[in-house]
Amino acid sequence: MNAPPFADWALVFLQGLYRAQLALARVLHMLGLTGDADGQAAWPWAHRIALETLRIDAGLTRQLAFALAATACAVVLACVALVSRKGRFASAIAALAVAWFAPWPPSSLWLSPAVPTSFQRDPAPFSVSNVVRGAHLYTQHCAACHGADGRGEGPLAATLAHWPPTFAGALLARRLDGELFWRVRHGTRDEHGVSTMPGFAATLGPQDTWAVLDYLKALSAGSGARAEGAWPVPVPLPTLDVRCGDAAPQSLEHWREGQRVRIVALAPGVAAPPEDPRWQTLLVTARGASMPPATGTRAANCVASTPDAWLAFATIAGLAPDALGGTQLLADRRGWLRARALPGSAGWSDADLLCRSDAAARPAAASATGDPLTALLLRVDTEPVRDVQAGLPH
Repeated sequence: MNAPPFADWALVFLQGLYRAQLALARVLHMLGLTGDADGQAAWPWAHRIALETLRIDAGLTRQLAFALAATACAVVLACVALVSRKGRFASAIAALAVAWFAPWPPSSLWLSPAVPTSFQRDPAPFSVSNVVRGAHLYTQHCAACHGADGRGEGPLAATLAHWPPTFAGALLARRLDGELFWRVRHGTRDEHGVSTMPGFAATLGPQDTWAVLDYLKALSAGSGARAEGAWPVPVPLPTLDVRCGDAAPQSLEHWREGQRVRIVALAPGVAAPPEDPRWQTLLVTARGASMPPATGTRAANCVASTPDAWLAFATIAGLAPDALGGTQLLADRRGWLRARALPGSAGWSDADLLCRSDAAARPAAASATGDPLTALLLRVDTEPVRDVQAGLPH
């Protein structure tokens, strides 16, 4: 996802603001001061810090950071005035002066409306099963308006007072997961109070709603890959089960153990590729297809055993299921999908990087050997994905 360049300290500051609000909601819930909202701690106030606005306005972010720093300094000076006998008057005056001149921007600029679920996250990991279940629910309840491809051009879209938004851009990344969850369950209204989308709380339970959002992340990635050649929403490697040879299936995390993963969509009748020490290879086969025998002693032999993994990866890659064969995806050591090589590609290169960081504006790291794949892996390692919430992209 490409976003306006931001100083590292500013991103850390915004992530700190997000985590502070999340921690506050959980602490208040643990103390019994707030209730539940769909099984998780509820945000008790009508507003929150507008992280999505701060993320695109570096000047406002700096001003808010300075205001908070000045206020913290004023609090320290006030404490000094309370506990110190010498200089009490001077410390008190200094505290008042610093607090008075703290450069607070208007609250309308850095606060935004909140809902009880604003700081909630999906309690289950992003998984193949959730993406596939979400796809079924999306087709059943959402595609008529939002379109099968998520671009807001479904058969009923033209009959609506407001055209549905597209999921092909950065819309999902600029919203808190909990607020997207609330919109799906409770609907949306315009500035005049007119309903622009019905709520599905009576139809979809919390787990189903999270599954729909998981599918939307996968769909957004695929749509962006087709239209822009980049994933607008960073996508994690979906959780699934892996079977290696005749061994019993095991979870992806246990099998991966923090290593890079190359996902290979193995077309029917094609031999498994050789393994490579720079990553672990995960083979994905179409439903009902069997893996041909290995052609070499070091051929990859670990295959995704979770049903419909082929469909989930086709959605993320932005390809039709029958065109996925031969596609390769690359996940970094932290489990984020970063690159895609299309069928027939001559080899990995920097152009295959679909999940880029703020450092994308800087020249890519050059490999000492001149090998494009090594350069790509070095770039992936040195430009990690950061937590993504409300416009806080990697």
